[in-house]
Amino acid sequence: MYEFTPNDIAQIQNHGLSLDVVQGQLADFATGFPYSDIVRPAVIGDGVRKMLGDEYGAYYDAHRDEYKIVKFVPASGAATRMFKDLFEFLSSGQMNKTTQMVLDNLEKFAFWDDLKLVLPENPTAHDVIECLITERGLNYGAMPKALLQFHKYADANRTALAEHLVEGAQYATTNGIVNIHFTVSPEHIAGFDDLLMRVLPEFESVFGVKYDVSKSVQKSSTDTIAVNLDNTPFRNDDGSLLFRPAGHGALIENLNDIDGDLIFVKNIDNVCPDDARDSTIVQKKRLAGLAMKLQARIFEYMRALDMGTANTNEIVDFINDNLGIVVDAGADLRAVLNRPLRVCGIIKNTGEPGGGPFWVRDADGTLSLQIVEPGQIAPENIGVLKNGEFFNPVDLVCMPRDYMGNKFDLTKYVDTTAGFISEKSKNGRVLRAMERPGLWNGAMAKWNTVFVETTLDTFTPVKVVSDLLGAGHTVNE
Repeated sequence: MYEFTPNDIAQIQNHGLSLDVVQGQLADFATGFPYSDIVRPAVIGDGVRKMLGDEYGAYYDAHRDEYKIVKFVPASGAATRMFKDLFEFLSSGQMNKTTQMVLDNLEKFAFWDDLKLVLPENPTAHDVIECLITERGLNYGAMPKALLQFHKYADANRTALAEHLVEGAQYATTNGIVNIHFTVSPEHIAGFDDLLMRVLPEFESVFGVKYDVSKSVQKSSTDTIAVNLDNTPFRNDDGSLLFRPAGHGALIENLNDIDGDLIFVKNIDNVCPDDARDSTIVQKKRLAGLAMKLQARIFEYMRALDMGTANTNEIVDFINDNLGIVVDAGADLRAVLNRPLRVCGIIKNTGEPGGGPFWVRDADGTLSLQIVEPGQIAPENIGVLKNGEFFNPVDLVCMPRDYMGNKFDLTKYVDTTAGFISEKSKNGRVLRAMERPGLWNGAMAKWNTVFVETTLDTFTPVKVVSDLLGAGHTVNE
């Protein structure tokens, strides 16, 4: 056990953490986390359902008003990495491919209308990029993706945040209300509020809906302590401990606070403009329709188990065929059925960096379907991920209530061994950082999981600024 000073203990408690939790984090640094025991990739007919038909979307539309539907959008990260090549150009003076592409296509970007207002006369390349990503101008390099102008329309431009509002009106309304929740960094709350004030009245008028927009910040109590290479606590120059955000897995706490019956989860940068959205709407409704149907069956079986009228063999077959876990008649069927349910849209693997669907063996030998990220795979097995047929685009429908209508405590369904450790630096000093199990992999590892193939055009992420010039982000005028 590490001996913390009274000042350390006060800092730990002020951060919303306990001494036991931090000692546990130090122990995890020392022992490390086990790699996932991958058995085989999930494929069509073995863990992945083929694309769903129209009947699932029709079922969703027929029953949606019976559910409180919420659209949950992780949106707290800054866009710094999106402009990495542009920052490198500013610091080195060396032109690179991404920066040149931006300069060659300035007028095609939705942010051009704002950028040209802050440029000096006869700007150099350095002026343009500096005015785009630094405080000299738009400061896009320090802003969240949500507040960046993403799409250029004939009569206006739209931010990523605005596109999610529009998208929500087109598939996530329930009884005329669009419930949408964004996770936000504290320093960006004012920017979110300002934008919402400007766009909500227009969208409510255009789509004939009312928006109920809520926001939350990643809780400091989910942060993890940073350590030196010898696993002793890393200290700032003033001697204080360093705590770091523990990755998107910490957002399971935010998701747990959502009051909803059916929750759509999708990242902030995965949006497309109006004329490319039809496929997204169709696929979202179908995923939700399947989630509703499966949940209804689960509830039916839970009630039958309560009354002693259940057909055990039928339930075992249902679980094995539908819920992403392999059980036999000796299993505790109530415990298996009575868990949060998620239906995950997945797409063909085209080489994008990220995770994919696999059959994984748990510590107790149970086989279950999991989304596995690169950090969870032993280096010698990374080819298994790259060669998998499917990719996880983060396209989830979550059903967080039990058959009695009570909300599950989602923090009880996390695989706490699915975190990972990486090397970072602060002020030129190397440190080890710990990320919690990711939101859609380890943090949901003990959910009932269904994978469904969806179309490639539902995934149009913006990882670098030049992605905004791609087919999924340009508007046909």
